[in-house]
Amino acid sequence: MLSRVANSLFWMSRYIERAENTARIVDTNLQLLLDFRNLDDSTLAEHWMPIVESTGDEEAFLAKYSRATGHAVTEFLVFDTENPNSIVRSVAEARENARMVRDQITVELWEELNRLYLWLRDAEARQLWEHSPTEFFANIKNSSLLLLGLIYATFVHDEGWQFMQAGKFIERADKITRIIDVRHATFPAKGAPANISQRDVLDWSAVLRSCSAWDAYKSAYGADVRPEWAVELLLFNEEFPRSVRFCIEKFDDALRAISGVRDRRFSNEAEKLSGRLLAELEYGSIDEVLAFGVHAYMDFLQGRFNDIGAELLNAYIFQPFVSLEEEILVQQEMQQQ
Repeated sequence: MLSRVANSLFWMSRYIERAENTARIVDTNLQLLLDFRNLDDSTLAEHWMPIVESTGDEEAFLAKYSRATGHAVTEFLVFDTENPNSIVRSVAEARENARMVRDQITVELWEELNRLYLWLRDAEARQLWEHSPTEFFANIKNSSLLLLGLIYATFVHDEGWQFMQAGKFIERADKITRIIDVRHATFPAKGAPANISQRDVLDWSAVLRSCSAWDAYKSAYGADVRPEWAVELLLFNEEFPRSVRFCIEKFDDALRAISGVRDRRFSNEAEKLSGRLLAELEYGSIDEVLAFGVHAYMDFLQGRFNDIGAELLNAYIFQPFVSLEEEILVQQEMQQQ
């Protein structure tokens, strides 16, 4: 497979996942506001600014807006074409990557992705956003899930499909840690919070709903919402498809399917880092996270994701050009060793 094709498929899948996750975050937090009373400008800013921080775009946001109001944040995260993490920009980037490999993707995927892209550019989308944000975000999430389903059901599960799987799961794992980090202030520097306020319960219920984890949480822990249990589910649960552990396991499977390397072996730095992180998640515990500090641990994971993503690109995308003469010399040297 050409590295150009692999790169486009990888990023197409990442951007589809990014659009869905951003829609989840903004929609959940808009609904969360309905549970609060007597909200002043200061309280609203404290509510919305962490959402921007979760995407890592606070500097770009503050360069355009003086205050973190609901209108400013939602405009920035939904419609701002200059924000690389906005929904409109993510869908546009996914479509552009799909267009570059049009002959490598299925008709069904292209038509649905193109439909979503054109709808977001149409005035109808803005009108729906103004009259019913919940319905607007439901359209984004449903379309994103349909796209992921089409990738699974209409593609040959070859190398290209594995690159799409890798893109989806590394993006999902990254976003889960960022969503957790939005509410890390609930925890003290080290350890679990001693007292849980009603505001904390609502905040962590919103976090779980942002990750479509509310039903999974109730099944595992019951209706009593505790921050440390929510973090444990989202980080370490091996069966929940949006936990970090589950995502890294599937990402690692995709890498090994591409290279053909067995478990506990590696052929490049990306596989080495991915396998090491997976082992740490398999044997990790919430007590270790609390001792380390929730915010510090989220930073640690995000750094690992960045390193793994960079090494994946180095291994398969940014390959140096080798002439035929150089390749012959390399083969001769290998035979002599």
